[in-house]
Amino acid sequence: MRYSLMSLAREATKGHRGWPQAWRSPVPKPRYDVVLVGGGGHGLATAYYLAKNHGVRNVAVLEKGWIGGGNTGRNTTVVRSNYLFPESASFYDHSVRLYEGLSKELNYNIMFSQRGMITLAHSRHDLEAQRRWVNAMRLNGVDSDLLSREELREQVPGLDYSPEARFPVVGGFIQRRGGTARHDAVAWGYARAADALGVDIIQNCEVTGFDVDADGVCAVRTSRGVIGAGKVGLTAAGHSTILADRLGFRLPITPYALQAFVSEPVKPVLDKVVLSPATGVYLSQSDKGELVIGGGLDLYASYAQRGNLPTLEAVVAGMLTMFPAFSRMRMLRQWAGIVDVVHDSTPVFGPAPVKGVYLNCGWGTGGFKAIPAGGWCMAHMIAKDEPHPLTAAFGLDRFAKGALIDEAAASGIAH
Repeated sequence: MRYSLMSLAREATKGHRGWPQAWRSPVPKPRYDVVLVGGGGHGLATAYYLAKNHGVRNVAVLEKGWIGGGNTGRNTTVVRSNYLFPESASFYDHSVRLYEGLSKELNYNIMFSQRGMITLAHSRHDLEAQRRWVNAMRLNGVDSDLLSREELREQVPGLDYSPEARFPVVGGFIQRRGGTARHDAVAWGYARAADALGVDIIQNCEVTGFDVDADGVCAVRTSRGVIGAGKVGLTAAGHSTILADRLGFRLPITPYALQAFVSEPVKPVLDKVVLSPATGVYLSQSDKGELVIGGGLDLYASYAQRGNLPTLEAVVAGMLTMFPAFSRMRMLRQWAGIVDVVHDSTPVFGPAPVKGVYLNCGWGTGGFKAIPAGGWCMAHMIAKDEPHPLTAAFGLDRFAKGALIDEAAASGIAH
């Protein structure tokens, strides 16, 4: 059923009892042309674009838990493309452009709000670095503007502009096309659209191993039986290293927990996404009124999807340094996602050492914003057996060549 005002009105007269399931719960087939391991945003987007752009519809998405239960549903929902190097900027800006039309394309409201992304400067040295950053972005074709202290005060009046501020606000820069989207809506929209094109989405299906012969990967072993596969795509974020171990190779990735928090809902007080590299904190306000707050990585490797008190204290202290008026607000929820961090803060995207296996991982803290372009480029790579031009520089071979793309600063926080 296509969602529309007419279908909403029609179902309202029936007590909303006629809505079909958004996607099926099929029994796995004995074999698929493509098996994607990981039912988050990247896996679902890859499946959708394989079917839509390349006509490859005999596809299965295998998810250990439930759709969107991993990092896709455990992030701070920020979408932006304010990256420094041309390779990163072109990729992430393509993702922003796809996000801009995604609600219409998927016939599903992902609540994309281009409210603007502001990065603060707290010293003249910060301003000088940001001036170079903005110029690089403009050369790469990405929108960006420097903001003076007075312009910033008009945009975000709630910041601490007092002379006694621990981190004085002296200016910043904005990407006006940046913003936020509803994370679970992105996953559900892609799942529904992929299912409509014939893709099988199989939940509660853990991958336990792989069968590899002389011609490469030939099957995936799961908790629901052995599934034959012509090609396999790994889109499992922080668990990519575990899957790589089962295939017999290692990835230059370390998994960390990245925590996030939301406050109790309040009336509108913040209509931008604001990031402070000095405090290591970024925040926005959701459509429900909650402040959505993020910070830096935990300091130790982990596969745990839970929060802890020290990180909560550090992030809240940083937020209150920026916005003292929030001191009486109460925190509502705390959680963590497992992020896959690479040494140069650039993803690993390309063919794996095992023939027939393709990698989409290493996004670190940037996986959500990369979902549409990640799926678009992964589908191209699997269908055509060659990297998409936007991701050609992200392959594993860059470590052998020394052609690293150090985007740690452009992640906003030097993790």
